Amino acid sequence: MSAGVSNKNGAWERYFGPNLGYIHEQYEQYLDNPDAVDARFQEWFEQYGPPPAFANEEYTSQSVNSTASTVHYAMSSGEALMQAVNAAKLAEHIRTYGHLAANIDPLGINASPDIRRFSPEAYGLTVEGLQALPASIVWNNHPADVKTAWDAIQHLLKSYTRSIAYDFGHVHDVNEKQWLRDKAEHKQVPPVMTNDDRIQLLRRLMEVEHFEKFLHKTFVGQKRFSIEGNDALVPMLDELVRDFARDGAKHILMGMAHRGRLNVLTHVLGKPYGAIFSEFHHSPNKDLFPSEGSTGINYGWTGDVKYHLGADRNFEENEFKTTINLANNPSHLEFVDPVVEGFARAAQEDRSSAGFPVQDTEKAVAILMHGDAAFPGEGIVAETLNFNNLRGYQNGGTLHFIVNNRIGFTTESEDSRSTLYASDLAKGYEIPIIHVNADDPEACIAAARMAFEYRDTFKKDFLIDLIGYRRHGHNEMDDPTVTQPKTYEKVHAHPTVYHLYAEQLKSQGVVTDEIIKQLQDDVDAVLQQAYDQMRDTAEGQYQSHIDKLPRAHIPNPKSAPVTLEQLKSINNGLLETPADFKPYPKLERILKRRATSLDEGEKVEWANAEALAFATILAEGQPIRVSGQDSERGTFAHRHLVLHDHTNNNTYCPLHHLPEVKASFAIHNSPLSEASVLGFEYGYNVFAPETLVIWEGQYGDFANTAQVIIDQFISAGQAKWHQYSNLVMLLPHGYEGQGPEHSSARLERFLQLSADNNWTVANLSSAAQYYHLLRHQAAIGGTRLARPLVVMAPKSLLRNPRSASPAADLVDGSFQAIVEEPLLGQKPAKVNRLVLCSGKITLELQAELDNHPDKDWSWLHIIRVEQLYPFPAEAIAEVIGRMKGLKEIMWVQEEPRNMGSWTFMESRLRAIMPKGAEVTYNGRAERSSPASGYADVHSYEQRNIIEQALNLK
Repeated sequence: MSAGVSNKNGAWERYFGPNLGYIHEQYEQYLDNPDAVDARFQEWFEQYGPPPAFANEEYTSQSVNSTASTVHYAMSSGEALMQAVNAAKLAEHIRTYGHLAANIDPLGINASPDIRRFSPEAYGLTVEGLQALPASIVWNNHPADVKTAWDAIQHLLKSYTRSIAYDFGHVHDVNEKQWLRDKAEHKQVPPVMTNDDRIQLLRRLMEVEHFEKFLHKTFVGQKRFSIEGNDALVPMLDELVRDFARDGAKHILMGMAHRGRLNVLTHVLGKPYGAIFSEFHHSPNKDLFPSEGSTGINYGWTGDVKYHLGADRNFEENEFKTTINLANNPSHLEFVDPVVEGFARAAQEDRSSAGFPVQDTEKAVAILMHGDAAFPGEGIVAETLNFNNLRGYQNGGTLHFIVNNRIGFTTESEDSRSTLYASDLAKGYEIPIIHVNADDPEACIAAARMAFEYRDTFKKDFLIDLIGYRRHGHNEMDDPTVTQPKTYEKVHAHPTVYHLYAEQLKSQGVVTDEIIKQLQDDVDAVLQQAYDQMRDTAEGQYQSHIDKLPRAHIPNPKSAPVTLEQLKSINNGLLETPADFKPYPKLERILKRRATSLDEGEKVEWANAEALAFATILAEGQPIRVSGQDSERGTFAHRHLVLHDHTNNNTYCPLHHLPEVKASFAIHNSPLSEASVLGFEYGYNVFAPETLVIWEGQYGDFANTAQVIIDQFISAGQAKWHQYSNLVMLLPHGYEGQGPEHSSARLERFLQLSADNNWTVANLSSAAQYYHLLRHQAAIGGTRLARPLVVMAPKSLLRNPRSASPAADLVDGSFQAIVEEPLLGQKPAKVNRLVLCSGKITLELQAELDNHPDKDWSWLHIIRVEQLYPFPAEAIAEVIGRMKGLKEIMWVQEEPRNMGSWTFMESRLRAIMPKGAEVTYNGRAERSSPASGYADVHSYEQRNIIEQALNLK
């Protein structure tokens, strides 16, 4: 061909007039070597032939052959170029905004999708003009049967505006966005399914619906928070379980609120129908342990309502095996999210050797099901989404569902969020979103498959917005017509998804009425048989397995003692760094002071004792995980377990390189979040109970924002769900003139939650006590003795010489619930005042005693109550019993009277006080704010407390 030969339809002149010089260059390269030019040019040259001779003039087009008609054009080259640009813009807008016109509203509550925004006229285009334009102008990897830009636009419009809608214009990564577009534009929807697959899908939808109806008619008026309106969730979960099992996942960890939970429990988790029917039919078993002479309720197991309970299932299909877990969840809807994230990370990590744990994100996957009102409404969701790419918390991608019934209790969407979609929060984290109509089950399966493929490819989060409705009220006793009359007029007239899909398959010739009737009879027979069998069996057969809880004050297990030689070897190893590693000189001097801490006459400070405890625990083969907002260094520049080379910022963790270490040590600076991080660490610990997991608040009061996790999971998880944890919470606490927010860890709240031997609350005064308590806490991990540990951690005591301990206390000692002041109590008969206190104030009292060496203190004794809960009544009573002349038991604390330990201690002290004695209080007056923000006021108050305790006024 020569450059002067006119091409088939004049497309070169119309659309590339101003750039024909460049086109000629490309064509010459194409003649020499077709592969030397872009694939798009190759296609154009093959389809339209050579470009015409280049000239700076207007071009008159040749006749245009199209599938619609033959048209003649006469336009300037500038106009032609604008046509191409507008065509590309139209295609881009369909890709970006097509979801706004998609068929994703099963009830038609919202305004009908408006596809006029995508008409050619809105972009200055015509059908004929688009038919004259090659498809490559708008779609460079179009299918072979798509020839023109008009064909491409129609295909894209269909792809992006059906009952599955793609919303990922916010994804910035080029490779991800191209992958997502390819899937949206080439993925077959409905997906490839055999007729057997479709019949099985129909049966599953039938099982979901008939289970709900059976509960509704059999247990009239009982709450169940049905799934109805979002029934497709169950087959979508089925699809994901199969996909991940075939992909090699060993654990699938799920979290969801109560709506639809019973259906997921029975159909996805395999909980028997009879077990669920029993929970509706039978009253709670109140006599679980008659041999103990105590009822189950009084024995310490309170249980939870059936739609909060979790379950486990071993799933097997051919050679593929995986374990599915649905986490227990309280009514604080979304707070289970970070707990499940912690489950998944723990399931993915190998903690069996020194160093950081080795993570394999293929071993486990997290699936979270959210509510449409809760997802944008509860801040814990954003905190959890933030884990997506954080090295200490990411898990290779969580799959999120919004089980969207478009109402929160009785609140409409316009009153519960400021965004168009419930899912828009995820856009800030560049999480791709699919909106899918819950009434199109095959589109729902396609969405689930795409979610699996994306997570498998990019190891990132993915979100499916399953848009359905709620067939009943918030619960089945609630009449929603009171607040949503028009919506529920539509709901009551709307067929269920099972009936819609049955009609679809009948019209396609896949099933007949006879087949549907047989499926219904089979499903109903299974339900009725399970119910009849439950009625005929003993009440307790279907009860969840209840393990006996150990009673309070059980003997503590003893970990193996560590010799002084072992401690010295470990301590030396903690101070070693590679020859080419250069720590910050000031820090190096501080750390080297620890070199002699175990020598005769020297003492071990708090952070050193902690490091030694960690090392000895790791040497015994138990992994450790520590996290918090500044945990690597420590908020108060005390820990320094991750060292930085000040010349290149390389890091080195001594605990990873000790020859004695036999398990992994992970320490992570956390995001500026308390609720999600604490929930994550709790979940990690529950899933990996052999691991000592520690969460450290930057300041103790930061636990305020994690209160739901503390209330609903940590303090009550064992009583509600038999969920064991030995999680440690370090909460810096102490009144040092730093104002309201940096003084109190709200000790009173933890003591108020103390019951049923649910945890240990401690306020320590020495490094040795901390060392032994950590080792004990590690020893009970993975046993039925496991309990969380709440430590009112020190601030100034980290460097106070009085809190440091000699090596002998580490080697020969053990944790003591109470510690008697060694300078006092030598003549018990003379003691008339017994002071009880805990934490920092104990050392301030000791310092004041030292200021008066010649004073007669025989009338006074002081007990440091190191363990506040369980209350060490017997140990304190033994001390009291030695003091026959005791007149006063004084509780001394830094906190205001209505805070701290006083309200917890008063009744317990009165129960053990001798006749003729009284219990008194010494501390700050009642306050609404925890502490003064004025240093001089703080000092005056602190001095007053000490002087009153020691009668120095």
